[in-house]
Formats: sequence, structure tokens, C-alpha cells
Amino acid sequence: MASGHQIPMVDMGKLLSQHGATVTIVTTPLNALRLDPMVTAHSADSGLEIRLLPIRFPCAEAGLPEGCENLEVLPSRNLSRNFFDATRMLQQPLEKILRDFQPPPTCIISDKHLPWTVQIASKLRIPRILFDGMSCFSFVCSRNIMMSKVYEQQSDLETFVVPGLPDQIELTRAQLPSPFNHGSVNLVDLREEIVEAEKASYGWLINSFEDLEKAYVQEYRKTKGDKVWCVGPVSLCNEGDSEKAHRGNKSSINEGQCLKWLGSWPPSSVIYTCLGSLSCLTAPQLIELGSGLEATGRPFIWVIGKSGITSTDDDFQKWVIKLEGRVQHRGLLIWGWAPQMLILSHPSVGGFLTHCGWNSTLEGICAGVPMVAWPLFSEQFYNERFIVKVLGIGASVGACAAIRWGEEGKAGVLVKREDVRKSVEEVMSGGRVSEEMRKKAMRLAEMAKRAIEGGSSYLEIKAFVEDVKQISNKLRQEVKDL
Repeated sequence: MASGHQIPMVDMGKLLSQHGATVTIVTTPLNALRLDPMVTAHSADSGLEIRLLPIRFPCAEAGLPEGCENLEVLPSRNLSRNFFDATRMLQQPLEKILRDFQPPPTCIISDKHLPWTVQIASKLRIPRILFDGMSCFSFVCSRNIMMSKVYEQQSDLETFVVPGLPDQIELTRAQLPSPFNHGSVNLVDLREEIVEAEKASYGWLINSFEDLEKAYVQEYRKTKGDKVWCVGPVSLCNEGDSEKAHRGNKSSINEGQCLKWLGSWPPSSVIYTCLGSLSCLTAPQLIELGSGLEATGRPFIWVIGKSGITSTDDDFQKWVIKLEGRVQHRGLLIWGWAPQMLILSHPSVGGFLTHCGWNSTLEGICAGVPMVAWPLFSEQFYNERFIVKVLGIGASVGACAAIRWGEEGKAGVLVKREDVRKSVEEVMSGGRVSEEMRKKAMRLAEMAKRAIEGGSSYLEIKAFVEDVKQISNKLRQEVKDL
């Protein structure tokens, strides 16, 4: 339960409903309240119903404060262990609900971080489909690094080439995700459960499309077999301004106000800055970021998230007030959740400073906007290399190390204001290099749209629905014959 996982799952549910599937989204009560506007808007526009099924989240039993039903609202990342313990407690009540479900479920599509769903699927004799929110590129990078153990002989900041890739990708050990670099929260046992559940899964749904990373999709299928369906970018199921504005949490800014501000600037002039719903930066680092945006002299939107941020002290608040006074109309600051798709699709936006989460990366691609890449943790450094080195549609801000889960307050300042200014200028300058990035980004946006509108991803969703029908009918017949 985190926005970066839930939102693409809801989008996927919308796409499946368009192909005749009856979709039920199982979540917890507070998450259901968040997701309801997305589901309601879809049902009203399409006439296709998606059901939300809330199931109680055992906060107290797991030692969590009441209401901590989403990773974004945990008062401390050190409670992550309690959070995942609570998710495990959902297994029995969910199994009971699904046994009485009418009509009976034909498959479970599960986030990979809920490995126990494989046991429910086995008991109900239905296929468990794993949703992996990463790209195929990230999977292949991680697999090749893990199998080769190339990182083991390196110091934290020594570069190495990821072996076995069609592109030359260099990384350092310090930039690798948590399986290679543990923070203060150790979830090794959960990762082992995830790996075992993957082996027992029937297939995989991937939020990507063939033409974006063809060589890596092929490599993914070599590893996983033929039950891999690339059905993205799933965000493109949201077409109108209303769907884009209400995708995710309730925005802290009125959409009309936001569009009015964007409409006051020339095409491709605004830099949109958002480091994701789980970013957690120190006050000094945020001051460097804001100062860098100010130094560009360009109009900007800066989304300052509230997910466990260590920057809520009075000094930072006072600094923000002074910044707003200096930049005045040129800078729009949004605290909390922003209507990202609505903003990125506006013609005045010319660049996207992003944490390189896969959802944000795809949303930038779909908008045809070049990116300034500032990865923070997880597989985001892989995505940065994909954006900059493979696709050629962005510039790196120069982050040299991942922020370790549970140790965000120790990170200090990793990126200076001048790094921010230079990388934004590289993307927004209008020179030969930035214009080439923009052309490539626009071509990819057209390819993404084609994939969803009758192209490869449309056909993959159709094939997936047919496959599930066949396998579920076969399994039911086997049960009858017993």
C-alpha cells in the first residue's frame, strides 16, 4: 500500500474492465477512500464498473498507530517491519472473503510485496499474476548484478559496468537498491518470500511497452517464460482533465488554479519538480534544491511532499516564505499531493525534475517531456541510466549515492544548488542537445500512445484476458473431475 503501487494497479483495473473483465480491487478502508474518486470517475465515463473491496488493516495488532494503512503515512520508516507484518495478517481474512465470492474469482493480480497471496491462489486453485512496478531494464540490471556479483569487489563509489547488457551502463555500489545495500530496516526475509512467491506465480504483468525497451523485454521473457504481458503505460487510460486531476490522492491545489498558472507561461518554459510520494529529504537538501530552481531564472512548479519529510522545522518554513517572496509569480509551490499527469500534459511544461520512480518516468515519457534525473533509492538509479544513457531524453543531476531506507536523516546534502541549475539548463536551454532530447521524448510519447490505442499493449491485455479465461476454466474442470 503506497501510491506508486496502488495507482498503476487501479489504472490496470480500468484497462482490464475495458476488455470485458469484472474487476474487484481489494484494499484497506483508508486506501479505499483515496482510490474511490479514481474508480468512480472511470465508472461514470465508461459505464464499466470496478468494485472496491475494503478489508480491515490490523494496525494495533502489528504495533502501528491507528490509521497507518499506507507507507506514506508511517511516522517513522523504522516502522516498516511492523507495516509488512500487518499486511501478512490480511491473508486469512482475504482468503475467507474470496472463498465466499460470487462469481468466484478467476485470478489474483497481486503486488509483488504481498507474497502470501500465492498461498491463497493455490488454495483456491486460481492463477496468481504478479504485478511488478519496475521496468524490464531494471529487472535485467538487478539480475545481472546479482548473478555476476560484480559489485562485491568494489568500494562504494567505484564504478563498474553492468555485465551482459546491450547498452554500456555504469553504476557504483552506493547507487544500488536495498537488496545490495541494507539500511537500518532489514527486510531480507520479506525479499526471500517475494522470490519464492515469484517462482510459484503463473505470470507477470509489466507496466511498460515493447517499443520502449524491446531488448530488455526479450531478456525478461527469457528468464520468466512466455507468461509475461507488457500492458503499459497504464496511466494513458486517464484521458480527460478530470481523470488526470483526480488520479491518486486529493490534490492540495485547486486544478483550475493550477491550470490558470500554467496557462500564463509560454510553451515548454516551465520546469516541473517532484521527487515522489515517498521522498524524504533533509531541510538543507531541500534548500539546495529550491535555491537551484531559483537560480535557473525560469518559471517552476515545486512539489514538496509530506511523506516523512525531515524538513518541517520552523527554519525551513521561514526559508520557504522568503523564497516565495523572491520568486513571486515565477514559482508555484505545492505542499503534499499534486495532479502530476495534469501538469505534465500542459503545453507550458518543458522539463520534469524527477526522482526517476518508474511511474513518474513513464508519465514524463507519455507527456513527451525531457527529464532532469535525481534518483533517491530503490531501483531509481537504474531508471536514471535508462532515461539518460539508453533513451537519451534527460540529464543527470549527479546524485552519487542512494538514500538508505530508515536512514534518511543521515543523508545530508547529496546534490548542490549549482548541480540543479546546470542540469535544468541542459534540458531547458533550447540548444542543440536539449532540442534533440525533446524530439526523442516526443517520439516516445507517440509510440506510447500507439501501444495503448490498438498497438502492442492493447493486444497484450487482450491476450492476457483470454489466457486467464482458458487457464481458470481448465483448473475448474480439474477440480470437478477430482
